Amino acid sequence: MSQTYYDSIVIDGLDTSNWDDPSVYDNLVKGGVTAINATISIWDDFETTMDNIAHWNQRFEIFADKIIKVRSIEDIYRAKKEKKCGVIFGWQNSSAIGANLERLSVFNDLGVKIIQITYNERNLVGNGCYETNDEGLSNFGREFVSEMNKLGILIDLSHVGQKTSFDTIELSSQPVSITHSNSLSMDNHPRNKPDEMIVELAKRGGVIGSNAFPMFLPDGYASTIDNYLDRIDYLVDLVGPNHVAIGTDFCQSQTKNWFEWLFSSQGTIKSRKTIEVPQPYKHLIGLENSSKFVNVANGLQNRGYDWKDIKKIIGGNWLSLFKKVW
Repeated sequence: MSQTYYDSIVIDGLDTSNWDDPSVYDNLVKGGVTAINATISIWDDFETTMDNIAHWNQRFEIFADKIIKVRSIEDIYRAKKEKKCGVIFGWQNSSAIGANLERLSVFNDLGVKIIQITYNERNLVGNGCYETNDEGLSNFGREFVSEMNKLGILIDLSHVGQKTSFDTIELSSQPVSITHSNSLSMDNHPRNKPDEMIVELAKRGGVIGSNAFPMFLPDGYASTIDNYLDRIDYLVDLVGPNHVAIGTDFCQSQTKNWFEWLFSSQGTIKSRKTIEVPQPYKHLIGLENSSKFVNVANGLQNRGYDWKDIKKIIGGNWLSLFKKVW
C-alpha cells in the first residue's frame, strides 16, 4: 500500500499552516503530498496580499529543495516527479480585491488559482456562513463570479453562506469547489453544508474536500482519524467517489495570536466569539500533520475502498477539477 500511495498524486484542498516554520515543508515532503491549496490571504487587503506574495517568492528560494510554485497542471506533475510539494496560491476571502475587479486579473497573473469568495461574514461579494441573514450574491458578486470564470480561477464556497453558495453554483459557468467542509446532516455546524447543496455542486462537476479540523467534529480535539473517515464515507455515499476529496484545514505551528486574528470580525481585534484553541495546536489523532497523510489512504483501504477510488479521493479528483477550470 505505501509504495502505491507514494506513487500517486496527493493533493490537500486546504492548508493554512505557519509558512515560516521549516517543519511544515518537511512534513509535506515526508507525507508524499504532491500539492496543497495554501492560504495566502484571508482578512488581508490588496497591499498586504501583495506583500504576502512577495514573501512567498522568498520562500520558494529558501525552501527550493522542498516546494515549487504551481501555476499550471504541469507544475503539479513536475512537483511529483521532483519529489517536492507544489504550492497553489489560494485565498479564503476576496477582501484583497476591494471594490476593484481589475485587480483580479493582476492576482491571476501572479499565480492565484483558488479563491473562496467570502470568509464567515458579509463582504462586497456576498455573505459568509455566520451571517444571520444571507441575501445571496450581490450585483458586484455576480460580476466577480463571472470574472473568475473568465480567468480560470477556481471558486471555493467553504466559508460561504447558503444562499450565496447556491447562487454561485447556479451562476458559475465552471464547476466550483467546497475545499474544506463536511455535511450539515452529519454535524450541525455553520461551517458544514446541506446535502442538497453538495449534490447540486456534484451534478455540475464540482468537488467537496472533507474537512479534518477537530473543532468541527463531535469529539473536538479528542477526535481521531476514524471520526474523519466517517465524514468521508458519508460524502462518498451521498455523491460518489468522483466528487469527494481531502481538505485537511491543517494549521500546523500556528500561534495563539494568529488564531485570535483568524476568528476576529473582519480582521479587527473585535472577536466574533471566543474559541479556545490548544497550544501548541493539535490536529486529529492519527492525522497530526501532513507527514501522516498516508493514514487517510490506509484507513480508506481498511474500510473496503479499492485503490482506484482511493487515488481519486486523495488527489485525483482535485487534479481533474483543476484541469476543467484552470
